[in-house]
Amino acid sequence: MIHDQRAEKFRQIVENKFQIYNSLFMSLPYDKMTNIGMLLPFLCEESKIGYEAGKTPEEIVEEFFKNHTDLQTEEQKTELLFKIIQYIERQVVLFDSIEDAAFPNLHSESDNGTVTNMYERSLQDHKLEKVREKLKDFAIKIVFTAHPTQFYPNSVQRILHDLRNAITTDSITNIDMLLQQLGKTPFVNKEKPTPIDEALSIIYYLRYVYYDTIGELFTKIKTTFENDHFHLHEDLIQLGFWPGGDRDGNPFVTAEVTKRVAEELHTAILKAYYNNLKSVRRRLSFRGVSEVLTKLSNELYSAIFRNEKITADDIIKRLEEAQKILVEQHNSLFLDQLVNFKDRVKIFGTHFATLDVRQDSRIHQKVIDEVFAKVFGTSDATQEEKFNKLIQVTEKVNPDDFEDIVKDTLLTVSQISEIQQLNGLRGMNRYIISNSDAVKDVMNVYAFFKVCGYQEDEINMDIVPLFETMEGLANAENVMNELYQNPVYKKHLEKRGNQQTIMLGFSDGTKDGGYLKANWEIYKAKEVLTKLSEQNGIKVVFFDGRGGPPARGGGKTHDFYASQGKTIANNKIELTIQGQTITSIFGNKEQAKYNFEQLLTAGVENDVFKNSKKELTEKERALIIELAEISYKKYSDLKAHPMFVPYLQEMSTLEYYGKTNIGSRPSKRGGGSELKFEDLRAIPFVGSWSQLKQNVPGFFGFGFAMQQLKEQGRFDEVRELYKGSDFFKTLVLNSMMSMNKTYFPLTYYIKNNPKFGAFWNVLFDEYNLSKNIMLELTGFKMLQEEDPLSRKSVKIREKIVLPLLSIQQYALMKIQKGEGDLEAYGKLVTRSLFGNINASRNSA
Repeated sequence: MIHDQRAEKFRQIVENKFQIYNSLFMSLPYDKMTNIGMLLPFLCEESKIGYEAGKTPEEIVEEFFKNHTDLQTEEQKTELLFKIIQYIERQVVLFDSIEDAAFPNLHSESDNGTVTNMYERSLQDHKLEKVREKLKDFAIKIVFTAHPTQFYPNSVQRILHDLRNAITTDSITNIDMLLQQLGKTPFVNKEKPTPIDEALSIIYYLRYVYYDTIGELFTKIKTTFENDHFHLHEDLIQLGFWPGGDRDGNPFVTAEVTKRVAEELHTAILKAYYNNLKSVRRRLSFRGVSEVLTKLSNELYSAIFRNEKITADDIIKRLEEAQKILVEQHNSLFLDQLVNFKDRVKIFGTHFATLDVRQDSRIHQKVIDEVFAKVFGTSDATQEEKFNKLIQVTEKVNPDDFEDIVKDTLLTVSQISEIQQLNGLRGMNRYIISNSDAVKDVMNVYAFFKVCGYQEDEINMDIVPLFETMEGLANAENVMNELYQNPVYKKHLEKRGNQQTIMLGFSDGTKDGGYLKANWEIYKAKEVLTKLSEQNGIKVVFFDGRGGPPARGGGKTHDFYASQGKTIANNKIELTIQGQTITSIFGNKEQAKYNFEQLLTAGVENDVFKNSKKELTEKERALIIELAEISYKKYSDLKAHPMFVPYLQEMSTLEYYGKTNIGSRPSKRGGGSELKFEDLRAIPFVGSWSQLKQNVPGFFGFGFAMQQLKEQGRFDEVRELYKGSDFFKTLVLNSMMSMNKTYFPLTYYIKNNPKFGAFWNVLFDEYNLSKNIMLELTGFKMLQEEDPLSRKSVKIREKIVLPLLSIQQYALMKIQKGEGDLEAYGKLVTRSLFGNINASRNSA
């Protein structure tokens, strides 16, 4: 019933509004764009009918030119196609804004997964004290990464923000003006952004979305759950930050960049406090209180503009001074405003978000080898000998004695204590190691601190291994077991409160092992590491490297975390968000608040509201293992297919990702000209399948595994698993989400391609198999039947971008044939990536 009401509401306030406001595009006063609004429906309709009839994108676009235009030259035709792409990009922005503005009307304060719902449920089940107990030391942390999946420049983001507000008030005049501004504003960065640009782009969100969102949410949870005996801790909701600190595969992130970003974060939070204090002072104009707050305002001003030092404790001391006078002399009038402000200072400190350092273990090894050779005049030593000798070095190594990456690594470690002095210990407190698969990977980082002159008690950093490949996940237990027993590391862990953060990478895991296998291996690794950590008296925290789409660990986040049972440590939920996910799921206050609540309640639910569907029985476990192995074999065979990499290289947009100027990081690892599977970065890899509308990494092998069991007469076992296990059910629903965003008719023409036809058929057959068997398993009549709002949203977005996909494929076909102006067609392909990725929202 609620589903039906919401679907109707969606029709009224999203679909209908889009139709109305979309008509404003028809009258935009731009040269050559006036008739595009009329031409576009023809291209859309011809695409839809043409693909279903098996026509090629080239045939569809050429027929469109012939039937609806009188264009003769290739130059005129490509110019029109560019204009159509620009038009569609702006339609996508309009739909985004309408859907975002509708968010509060489509979601209720008492929805599943909200704080209000959790409170009501805890009262009903007499579990209020258990919830309070859980909240005592539980936390959630969102870590913003610099991964390039955000195609909107900052200027467009700001228009989007204003457009959303204008749509909320249905101000036709403002909407019209903003659409005109949008028409004139470039959607493309002429040059790649620098890591500083990326950092400043996300700091904008910190200041104008998260400062208020987290502050207000903290107050809401506090007023809901606090009593005389229970007080909320300020670390309940935390923010992490990678732009400027993540140098894995990004040569443009240097020690200097890291320091500058730390300073920008510091200044941004002080500015947020300064503005917040203005509104507090407007109310607290009382004698005594006013003077103290004026003094604090001046101190903040000096810290921002004259670089005078101020700590979070300094600010809190002033606020407590003001609070004492307010309570004793002014009847606590407006006390809540002062307390809320003080809470924010406790939450954000002078760091705003914790800046992480990340680098690849192979780079670390190079640094260790060079430093050892320099200090001891030889390379002849085992890994263990190198480590043991280096940590005994008493004289600080001089970074200037080295070059390039070695010098920069040493400079980065050397300046950590300086950043901690500026931003507090919470400002930078962990070093993440990508591609960890051995003990030495962690110990190398410890050795860096020693050779950079840190004493044992001065290393205020967590060292975090990131296990991301199948091999890394398989080695995780042995690596952590050995680390926990290592006397040097054991001592370091004691100093860090016997807490160990372990990061697990979904993106590379899925790329490496396929969807089902990667999710199962990560689940299993978490179980094993939970048990091992408990045996060693270590509190383990899992940090999930998740992207937007299911193929990169995304999808229904609340369901994913709420489905993890008692066998997995639940001390904290920590995950990465990036690019589109920042803007589409956490992009405004209402959405951010809702999604932070969803994460928080998922973690509390796991411990407080017991559900047998979360605990896997031995029988269920054995069945998942069997399915995972079958699907892994199927996916591995696909990867080993001689056409796998050539298909992506020649038939998809893979080669064009690096030309979009959306991120500072190169789009592939390795410097060779020949493309190897292992060099593919997860984002362009998954994104390229998404552009082809095939989404292979989100389902391939999963349906095949279930079909195998069905053929053995064991499909009832799979049905029982789906009904009995929340974890398995979430995987199925997320995979169906991936399939709902596929559209194989777009590439029907490839089935006749002499080189790639057979390979395309392998993909298409597996899609059909997976779709049919999952519908049979769930009893649904259509994909995403259980989530009508998402389904409707996807349907409209896919319709908007269908003409854009036709143009993209048309240009790719011209390039493959070597026909016409290849440079212009290459630009068409690159440009078409933008609107399509933005429309898909979680496609990369």
